[in-house]
Amino acid sequence: MHFNGFTPVINDWHQYGQLIRRTVWRETKLPVGVGFGPTPTLAKAANHAAKKLSGFNGVAVIDDEQSRTTILAAMDVGDIWGVGRRLAKKLKLMNINSALDLAQQSPSHMKRLFSVVLARTVDELNGRPTLNWDDVKHNKREIFSTRSFATRLSCPIALKTALVSHAMIVARKLRAQHSVTKRLLLFIASSPHEQHYTKKSLIYELPHASADSTIFANAVTAIFEQLYQVGIRYYKCGVGALEISTAQFQQQDLFNQKTDNINLMACLDAVNKRYGTDSLTLASQQQTNQWHMKRTFLSPHYTTRWQHLPKIACC
Repeated sequence: MHFNGFTPVINDWHQYGQLIRRTVWRETKLPVGVGFGPTPTLAKAANHAAKKLSGFNGVAVIDDEQSRTTILAAMDVGDIWGVGRRLAKKLKLMNINSALDLAQQSPSHMKRLFSVVLARTVDELNGRPTLNWDDVKHNKREIFSTRSFATRLSCPIALKTALVSHAMIVARKLRAQHSVTKRLLLFIASSPHEQHYTKKSLIYELPHASADSTIFANAVTAIFEQLYQVGIRYYKCGVGALEISTAQFQQQDLFNQKTDNINLMACLDAVNKRYGTDSLTLASQQQTNQWHMKRTFLSPHYTTRWQHLPKIACC
């Protein structure tokens, strides 16, 4: 929120922040942190301080050099608005560990090494407005995984395996952005270029919002018989997550306890991140490989696979 023109009216930003907190609590009974700053990134930093750092009592204001340096020095570089986990690791390898460390970098140098967005973030951390709220990538509101088959399929085992594999991809992407969903969309379809084109989709309501791969696989099993029709040569299938919400703030159900295995999913993601995608999978993903798409003309991975490096014969 912009407060242009409000400065003469608001004499004490800390007092005004406490008023906002009390009002939100009175109307919604939700505890919130309030942060004020001269740029969107500094306002986000102040909000982080209000929520996570001690001594601020729910309200933080960056309105001078001392408050700016104090808060940025106490912030991890990964907590800066727009700095993701992977980027934070790269910055720490350059000994840029805190938000203040990043603020002291040259914007042109950060632009050359990373991106123009990070260069603008450096300007923002120094009180020079360059970003809008929409310049930083937001979490996806819907996530889909769909593929066409290499050959037409009518085998129910192959189709079910394909749906489970797509559900695993959707679950992995949800966990990557710390989100959950309570509604899954599943569909299978024949080719639109053939006679008697058929497409059927169903929405499965999960008992609770989740990003657990095993729960998604069970959802595919529960709904598959309603999707599949004997005798149809299927060409495409897919799974989508609808009505995505953050995993951080979830209202639990007293009569429907969550069955997510968070530690198992963390282990699954860690193994696949270290050893490659699908190094560790569910058994239901490995029933058959008939459903895979054609990959004959896939571009070589020159930078990530040794076997794709060009070979030079010296005579």
